[in-house]
Amino acid sequence: MITKGQKINERYEIIRSIGEGGMANVYLGYDTILDRNVAIKILRGDLSNDEKFVRRFQREALSASSLSHQNIVEMYDVGEDDGIYYIIMEYIEGQTLKQLLKRRGALTLSESIDIMLQLTDGMAHAHDSYIIHRDLKPQNIMIQDDGQIKITDFGIAMALNSTQLTQTNSVMGSVHYLPPEQAAGKGSTIKSDIYSMGIIFYELLTGELPFKGENAVEIALKQMKEKIPNLHEDNPSIPMSVYNIVLKSTAKNPKNRYNDAKEMHADLLTALDDDRINEEKYNYSYPEHEENTKTIKKLQDIEEDSEKIASKIEEKEAKRSKKLIIILSSIAAFIIICFLVIIFVIPKATTPKSVKVPNVKNMTVTKAEKTLQEKGFEVTTKIKTVYDSDVKKGYVVKTDPEFGRTIKQGSKVTIYKSLGVKKYTLDDYVGKAYTEVSNELDNYGIKVSINKIDPDSTNCKYIGQDTIIWQSLTSGSKVKSGDSISLKMLNSVNFPNFSGQTQNEVSTWANNNCVTLNIEYQETTDTSLIDKVINQSRPVGATVKNNDEVTIKIGTKATIKEEVPEKKTEYQCISKTDPTDIKVLTGEECPTGYTKQEKK
Repeated sequence: MITKGQKINERYEIIRSIGEGGMANVYLGYDTILDRNVAIKILRGDLSNDEKFVRRFQREALSASSLSHQNIVEMYDVGEDDGIYYIIMEYIEGQTLKQLLKRRGALTLSESIDIMLQLTDGMAHAHDSYIIHRDLKPQNIMIQDDGQIKITDFGIAMALNSTQLTQTNSVMGSVHYLPPEQAAGKGSTIKSDIYSMGIIFYELLTGELPFKGENAVEIALKQMKEKIPNLHEDNPSIPMSVYNIVLKSTAKNPKNRYNDAKEMHADLLTALDDDRINEEKYNYSYPEHEENTKTIKKLQDIEEDSEKIASKIEEKEAKRSKKLIIILSSIAAFIIICFLVIIFVIPKATTPKSVKVPNVKNMTVTKAEKTLQEKGFEVTTKIKTVYDSDVKKGYVVKTDPEFGRTIKQGSKVTIYKSLGVKKYTLDDYVGKAYTEVSNELDNYGIKVSINKIDPDSTNCKYIGQDTIIWQSLTSGSKVKSGDSISLKMLNSVNFPNFSGQTQNEVSTWANNNCVTLNIEYQETTDTSLIDKVINQSRPVGATVKNNDEVTIKIGTKATIKEEVPEKKTEYQCISKTDPTDIKVLTGEECPTGYTKQEKK
């Protein structure tokens, strides 16, 4: 039992649980020596008691620890502490790709290609080091908030290749991405990882798994026998070049797949080039279905084993009566008969017949239900709806499972009814920024044309060159994907050289270009610049938006000051006892008994 605060190998402190799986539990931990957070993966269940598995796991995990790539989770340490087998890995802030798909469903085309470019780049690095993952799936791919992915679980995936998978959830999680050769019990190669990446790409584009079933065996059989579903039926907008990548990577015969992850990466880089969008559909060079059969013990083998058992019983029980031997032999024969009936007879008698799903596209819902029921399928009561430009409103677009799939009679089939062409209601875009409006219209699939005009006094209320001042379709108009709309915006204005021009000339330009003009005055002794512009706040050629403020300075005649003669102050001496006794001041100080005063 792993608890919070527990230390692994006296170094890694458990902080909290961050995930549980069929093979291992993952904890957020703290490396007390290197002072950093780490992810601690601890093996669980029977795997920790399987010495053969543990040895292989440790060897393969140590090998994987040599990988250093921005799209592969770094392994720091592998070890054992008191029966606890652990891997110390880089701690990634984020979620698994599976969690993202459950939350959002299908991703956009650009998002899907970006993720696949990172995935193939990381796997190319691993393959260059002769390391095959063998268990690629969205549960083993972390995605950070910035969109960077990290591939995990190299050590566990490789170790599991040589041991028995007993955890049901692990089998079900992996079998959806299992290459046909692995499903048939054959060895894994680099091309096995290619197949798993192709299934992941399909899921990113559609939000759905291509092969589903009630148990792992049913899904594995589909991986070996059934074609990958047609991407264009769910999303016709996916380019043929992208569909071809899915077809090539998920080929049943490894000879028809990419040779390595580098080749798949290079194909993804050019998938959206104009000369590839509508390329021809990829055709397989080699036969797709080579028989994948498992050895089934024949009836005579069972009989031989029974005879051996009976022989041993006879040797050990030689002293017993002949009657007892007959009874035991009869019981053994009865058990064998029952076993054969259970294994071979009952399943054949009770297994429903497999039938192809008929094409009910463009039928009414009532007719489609009747057609499906006549084939022995159960139609779900809830009819789903989708927009479709090719199918009339109210008629059937598709079914799930889709047309052509072979499924058992009695299986449930869901009908998708058309809502017709999806229409959007336009807003009033006048006064809004073009970048904001453009994103909205692009999402609708509306074609936008731009017409730029020069500013004048009639459009001064619109601020900025990227502001929409007119739209060809009014607010409230209904549009559909492929429709067009025209928008008008203002051209930019370059600030002229007003040096030496009059205030009226500048005012006229400002009024015509919706510019707010501020005027200041500055004295000048240069008579040629009086009542002319001597300075401007913007440099010549600078871009000016309408409703921007600019400032000019107009020259004025300098004021000449008259010189006023300095008034000289005179002083006299007045007697302290007789104010009428006044003497002229002859020096700096008055005689004793007299006071110095200003002469009035």
